[in-house]
Amino acid sequence: MKVLLINGSPNQNGCTARALEEIESTLAREGIGFDRLWIGKKGVRGCISCGYCGKAGKCVFSDDGVNEAARLFEQADALIVGSPVYYGSANGSLVSFLDRLFYSSSFDKTMKLGAAVVSCRRGGNTATFDQLNKYFTISNMPVVSSQYWNMVHGFTREDVEKDLEGLQTMRVLARNMAFLLRAIEAEKQAHGLPEKEAHVFTSFPDGK
Repeated sequence: MKVLLINGSPNQNGCTARALEEIESTLAREGIGFDRLWIGKKGVRGCISCGYCGKAGKCVFSDDGVNEAARLFEQADALIVGSPVYYGSANGSLVSFLDRLFYSSSFDKTMKLGAAVVSCRRGGNTATFDQLNKYFTISNMPVVSSQYWNMVHGFTREDVEKDLEGLQTMRVLARNMAFLLRAIEAEKQAHGLPEKEAHVFTSFPDGK
């Protein structure tokens, strides 16, 4: 079993990275493998609604890591996304990255676990946490919880080291994810995935 962690901060070794490191060390102790991707500092394009991914199975833009992330995401059993808070929202580059990652990847995400991790100095954390969780809940991905909302506080990496409750929350999150990964794998082996229905798309163009 493997978890993909995406660091959506432009600071590779900052507050968000410190939170993810706490998760990684706990996953390792639980015997769960992981990969971590950093989206970096270069610009990430938003989706341009070109329809290329529907034909080619991948995003038309291939220079910013979205297609590589999709490959790792398909192979993974869970996805953890970490972001700093900017104006009560996730990093804009990360949002563009995730929009294209989820929209362009056509593989079935059912029962892959998802978790959002947020770092902030003071406020805007819960709004960002809610924003990131929506990617999972539209994709048949169970959301993994912890003892508190998955967040750490601090302006610097050294500040996060002092947030003992936040770091503990990361460890509890990792242990809960490891438990659920094993439980889902056992259920899949015994009974398979939940029954799938043909997707219903509701539209009211003529009022009928």
